[in-house]
Amino acid sequence: MYLLEHDAKQLLARHGIPSPQGCLLTAPDAGSQLPPGPWVVKAQITVGGRGKAGLIKKAVTANEVAETTAAIIGQQAKGRTVRAVRVEQQVQGAGEAYISMLLDPAAAGVRIIMAAQGGMEIEALPPNALHMVTVAPEAATLAAAAEKLAASFDGATGKALAEAGRAMADAFITTEALLIEINPLFVHNDGSWVAGDAKFVTDDSALPRQPEQHALLADSNGPYVETALKDTHGCDYVVVDPAGEIALLTTGAGLSMMLIDEMRAAGLKPYNFLDIRTGGLRGETRRLISVLQWMHQGPNVQVMLINVFAGITDLGEFARLLVSALRDVPEFKVPVVARLAGNGMETARTVLVEAGITLHNDLDAALAEVRGHLKGRK
Repeated sequence: MYLLEHDAKQLLARHGIPSPQGCLLTAPDAGSQLPPGPWVVKAQITVGGRGKAGLIKKAVTANEVAETTAAIIGQQAKGRTVRAVRVEQQVQGAGEAYISMLLDPAAAGVRIIMAAQGGMEIEALPPNALHMVTVAPEAATLAAAAEKLAASFDGATGKALAEAGRAMADAFITTEALLIEINPLFVHNDGSWVAGDAKFVTDDSALPRQPEQHALLADSNGPYVETALKDTHGCDYVVVDPAGEIALLTTGAGLSMMLIDEMRAAGLKPYNFLDIRTGGLRGETRRLISVLQWMHQGPNVQVMLINVFAGITDLGEFARLLVSALRDVPEFKVPVVARLAGNGMETARTVLVEAGITLHNDLDAALAEVRGHLKGRK
């Protein structure tokens, strides 16, 4: 789960990582909630690149804060709509550094990255400006490695990076994070520091062990809709293109992402990503019904493509559940194209044909039928 900056800073503060005083606004406010100014008004969306998108603005007066908040809320970036802003105190007279910790599955460890420069152009730094090391995922080991890496930087920057690294090591392991990035890390001349921005990506599978993170899902209409759906329904569902024309009922995260890439390369517009996890259906249609209802919310969806490879799952059983779910969601009236492979194919074919759905073994043939339906509905 990619946390909003505001939520990330609140969680990290509990692990000794300070940030400028700030508040969350969902509507313009001319002063009642604001910390002492001047301020920075930051769009709260779960994507990066807000600065380059013009969604981070400075404000000197409370009226400017209100006007800027009104201008930013409702804007979109990378398919996400801004519904709130964080207004925080500007940090003045400080240098900028960079520090991050991220899970490195290939090395079975955590990679620490530090730099004496930070900000929006961190990607443009030459490789020799980035100091990094990968170590075992243990809090003490991580903290010691961060201190050692920070020692390669001079003066206040080195002191700040060392202290920030120790605090981040505790936060990273305790919260079972996938990524914590502070960019910029504001560094004062005396070595004191605050997190100017914080990117925090958590592990959804760890949510049952992380009550503070799980509490963020309480608002089903909040910023973590996809994670809340997964937590409640046991599957991964993400709208990848609100204007998409093709709803996808698929299983396997990697296979589903590859299908989306192939479709986009072919000029098609998939609406959603889905890993339905057929092994978790357990003879019930509830998950399938929920997925069909979500797909129905796509205003431009004109056809549904099913792409399922089954190992343990019996495709005959899956087909029966699917047909039953389609009957229970009559409002979702679009052509259905199916491509299945695995155990129980012939039974699945019989069930689907009786429901008026052609079963394909080949993806190209299935996509050709999808194109035909799209052409016929335009």
